[in-house]
Amino acid sequence: MLVLTRKSNQSIMIGDEIEVSVLSVMGEKVRIGIQAPQRVPVFRKEIYLEIHRETGAVAVRHDGHAADGRVADGRVADVDRSLRKLGENA
Repeated sequence: MLVLTRKSNQSIMIGDEIEVSVLSVMGEKVRIGIQAPQRVPVFRKEIYLEIHRETGAVAVRHDGHAADGRVADGRVADVDRSLRKLGENA
């Protein structure tokens, strides 16, 4: 895990297209903004995990295999569709 220190009004870049900005810091709460292409779904982790639980999907690496090394099945495509649909409605 990469750990960075940022102050209010500072950003980090993820690749060439995703910018994460610190908007404000109030006590223990940090307000962040995420600028990403519409094709990239962005969710709070608890929502992301709930979608995965509902569809029974497994996490998939970029090579198309599940995190535990198995070849991913069709449920992953279902999760991707659900995530995109939620992103469009956000």
